[in-house]
Amino acid sequence: MRFVDEIKIEATAGKGGDGAATFRREMYVPQGGPNGGDGGRGGNVILEGDDGFTTLSHLRYRRFWHAKNGVPGSKNKMHGKNGEDCIVKVPVGTLIFDDESGENIGDITAHGQQIIVCSGGRGGRGNVHFATATNRSPHLAERGRRGEQKVLRLEMKLLADVGLLGFPSVGKSTFISTVSNAKPKIADYPFTTLVPHLGVVPVTEDFAFVIADVPGLIVGASDGKGLGIDFLKHLERTRILIHLIEVTCQLEGAETERDPISDFKKLNLELKAFSQELAEKQQIVVLSKCDEPWVEAEKENLRDQFTQMGYEFHAISCQSHEGIRELLLSVARHIRRERAREKELAESRNPAPIEI
Repeated sequence: MRFVDEIKIEATAGKGGDGAATFRREMYVPQGGPNGGDGGRGGNVILEGDDGFTTLSHLRYRRFWHAKNGVPGSKNKMHGKNGEDCIVKVPVGTLIFDDESGENIGDITAHGQQIIVCSGGRGGRGNVHFATATNRSPHLAERGRRGEQKVLRLEMKLLADVGLLGFPSVGKSTFISTVSNAKPKIADYPFTTLVPHLGVVPVTEDFAFVIADVPGLIVGASDGKGLGIDFLKHLERTRILIHLIEVTCQLEGAETERDPISDFKKLNLELKAFSQELAEKQQIVVLSKCDEPWVEAEKENLRDQFTQMGYEFHAISCQSHEGIRELLLSVARHIRRERAREKELAESRNPAPIEI
């Protein structure tokens, strides 16, 4: 399936049903008077979060979404049936924008969450509402109102606790496949990962977190080079970042123009160019492939340098699993702390009601 994380659709809510202009006509009932019923409300267009979808690709071939119109009112004050809503399933993590105004209409963050993006038109009133002392037989009834119509831009951002960051071929896909249930493609060439991957990492019996692997970044990613510009936004919702570095670029002991410190600084400049908020996220620096002899020789030197820069540092090997458990426990502590802080912030904004 092709990965699609941004798409436009046109949504049109249903028109309200017209009100009825009818009169009571029965034998032996003098002056029956008006009895026209109201029209039904037009259907809404609703976006609903669904865990069964991981991309927006199912919307590629259906651009127009229409809700049903309301049914007109009828005699004997009969109310017309409301129009059926049009429910559009989208993956959890979808942002909804009005394409014309740029307004953020809503954010789907949970399975089953619904957001009305286009409201149906109100049904017209029947002539029974227009009878007065001076006009006892009104022939007037309202037409139903048109429903809202919008061009929507849907943008999906992955919901994950941890984001993996690093140059191509530093071992991100190997790491996520080692610690989680994700199965990304792994090969010894750059840009093996072409789409983001999510994995659930079990740490203890009662605690797990979600990790996201995005395609490797290169210098100039914030300007559109490589694949990074398309997927940097998926790191914006993460709580912390794991920044993977390596001593060499897939070459056993060979000299290269790259080095871990400059790689780290260059990618952080790309993060800052893309989003200041993303650049300020907490990062844990992880040196991969530390089971190799030329990596082992540089490990302590790099630990000292990154510690002096104020970053937590870990050295791991996905082959021997060295250092992985310690890294996961540290990440879990950070996530617990962030979740507790977010919970306190939410409670401060929405205090519990005071019983009187």
